[in-house]
Amino acid sequence: MGSQNSISEDLSRRIDRLAARSTLTRERIIEDALSHGRSLASQEKWVAGVEEGLIDADSGDFASPEEVAAVLNKYGQI
Repeated sequence: MGSQNSISEDLSRRIDRLAARSTLTRERIIEDALSHGRSLASQEKWVAGVEEGLIDADSGDFASPEEVAAVLNKYGQI
């Protein structure tokens, strides 16, 4: 049985990569996973989605007014 205070090298590298790609610290990433049930995989997926959105925005690829209206109509006005 290993030490209770260590995590695998793979997890540690994934946390480091996620921290480098986001504004989150290692501690916040681990806290979110433990306290709020946000798995490392879900946090990685969220950051990847944000990165994709930023790339789209930088290239001028935004939703049209009609697409925005369709989403608002589907889910209701916020």
